[in-house]
Amino acid sequence: MTRSVWLKADDTVGDWEARKRRITAGLEAGVDWVLVDESDVERVRELGSVNVAAFRSGGDVHVMDAEETETPDIDAVVIGKKGEGDGTVDLPEEFSGSADLSALRRESETPTGSYVRVLSEYYEAFAEEAAVEADYTIVIGEDWTIIPLENLIARIGSETELIAGVQSSEEARTAFETLEQGADAVLLDSDDPDTIRETVAVRDSAEREHLDLSWATVTEIAQTGSADRVCVDTGSLMDHDEGMLIGSMSRGLFFVHAETAESPYVASRPFRVNAGAVHAYVRTPDGGTKYLSELESGDEVQLIDTAGNTREAIVGRVKIEKRPMFRVEAETDEGDRIATLLQNAETIKVQTREGRKAVTELEEGDEMLLYYEAVARHFGEAVEERIIEK
Repeated sequence: MTRSVWLKADDTVGDWEARKRRITAGLEAGVDWVLVDESDVERVRELGSVNVAAFRSGGDVHVMDAEETETPDIDAVVIGKKGEGDGTVDLPEEFSGSADLSALRRESETPTGSYVRVLSEYYEAFAEEAAVEADYTIVIGEDWTIIPLENLIARIGSETELIAGVQSSEEARTAFETLEQGADAVLLDSDDPDTIRETVAVRDSAEREHLDLSWATVTEIAQTGSADRVCVDTGSLMDHDEGMLIGSMSRGLFFVHAETAESPYVASRPFRVNAGAVHAYVRTPDGGTKYLSELESGDEVQLIDTAGNTREAIVGRVKIEKRPMFRVEAETDEGDRIATLLQNAETIKVQTREGRKAVTELEEGDEMLLYYEAVARHFGEAVEERIIEK
């Protein structure tokens, strides 16, 4: 599931200068959407590239007031198209009449949605009915002890994208983790740049994959002569326990450390992984693989730490040079032997049971960290097919 962060920046935030500061902080942090009034749409587009939802019209998503009903205290705002039925919602006896949701339907191709301020369980019922008509359903919880978010997550299906109103990164994390499935997005109402950045970081971590790494026992280390070696220079600084998954065989990828360690011979390059020969695979954020020879500036690769936590990084440069190589072979607990080529240099380090170890110091019997996945791959995609790699 792809998560997103919306930033609330309508006229309830303050004057344009106040809204501009909030929007600018959102753009710098990497929010996905900004929700503003119609009059601010062009101003937002001048500030930077972001999806714009606008009350009334003018944005990528149009937001409008719902038609007045006999229950005007229901604060429902509509974002624009979809649905069947007569467009009305029958409400409990505590309310009089029924709410008209026909404004959710539009003749244009603009996506639609509803914005509901949930004050009690009756408003929750209103939000559920509105979700049938809407592509997006924004719910602002006034009292989540009465209307728990999990009720809406459980009852609203894939027909709409559920967006939960939050005021902090902690609330965003809760929204994304509720019932394991979580909300599809959050609408953040905050001026604090740190809170905005932290909420975007929560979004990113909610989307990231966690991998179960294992150990394989080194069975052979042999000098092989020279090959075309690939250094992957990313646009990110890696931590001491981070690197990439690299291997000659897609079913078994070795953990290779970034060049974060100081050396008497060369300066540390924490943006770089010396990844091996051009034929080898590197794991990508979508769970696929690419040949190292295919990588180029602008591609994404997956970074991983020794605990299996992943994140993505953009390739800034790929550097290919002829260098002397080692062939490293290891045996998994399943009895499968996998191998790869790594440069014969003390600056290339892998993770062993004892900690970081230079390739030049590896010995038979050492245990190396790797990601083992007994599947075949075709053009980087996992397939149920018998493929022999050796």
